[in-house]
Amino acid sequence: MEKRKLYLAVISDVHLGTYGCRAKELNRYLKSIDPEILVLNGDIIDIWQFSKSYFPDTHMKVIHRIFKLLANGTKVYYLTGNHDEMVRKFGDLNLGNLTIDNKLKLDIDGKQAWIFHGDIFDITMKHSKWLAKLGAVGYDTLIIINSFINFLSQKLGQGPISLSKKIKNSVKGAIKFISDFEQTATDIAIQNGYDYVICGHIHQPAIATYTNEKGSVLYLNSGDWIENLTALEYVDGNWSLYNHQTDYVHQKEPDLEESQKLDLPHMNALYENIIRHTGDR
Repeated sequence: MEKRKLYLAVISDVHLGTYGCRAKELNRYLKSIDPEILVLNGDIIDIWQFSKSYFPDTHMKVIHRIFKLLANGTKVYYLTGNHDEMVRKFGDLNLGNLTIDNKLKLDIDGKQAWIFHGDIFDITMKHSKWLAKLGAVGYDTLIIINSFINFLSQKLGQGPISLSKKIKNSVKGAIKFISDFEQTATDIAIQNGYDYVICGHIHQPAIATYTNEKGSVLYLNSGDWIENLTALEYVDGNWSLYNHQTDYVHQKEPDLEESQKLDLPHMNALYENIIRHTGDR
């Protein structure tokens, strides 16, 4: 399959290590692109719910794919989120084409982009982390239930149903939280003279212009790889929102790499190290 050339791709909220993660679809997406820059904007690995008993090959293949992009010359920025917050101790770390940090200021064709995960605006994260973790477990359980419901729905010839989206769209507090999140991010970005503000965290993909009395800014949110399966792409001076469920061109040719046994002892050692250091915080 011919790869699409991109200047920049942004993904977030993958939640590797959870049952709701759509790692197989993400791996297909990463295999279909050839970006100069890839930004992993937080919650890539869900360390809150990380378990040695559940990290299937499809999840490891995403890690392998990212390292292959690195080896092929893609500049990768890993920006930390709340679910992979323990990686923040490695902030401002540069390893060849890989940079680990908490936020990123990037010049894109002469315009300034401010990129960060977004949990800094989450009051629940600041004051009730245990409540946020409990909510994450509940969300993952809801996704598992939703998968079973969609299996039955497909058997009956119906389309997919998103329970969490229905809940989010029906709860006024959730709608207000998203609105406040976007307003806060854009107000600060305008105040600091940025042209773009790029976030994740709220699992709501978006590209929208926000304006106040001090100016305007383009707000972009990469969504997630649990329900929306979306990514931000920048090429030839234009931003677009990729949706894997509608934009991916399926190929009938056999995937030779998928049929090969994945052997990544160095990655297994990395995850053992992650678990070991989690208790140091």
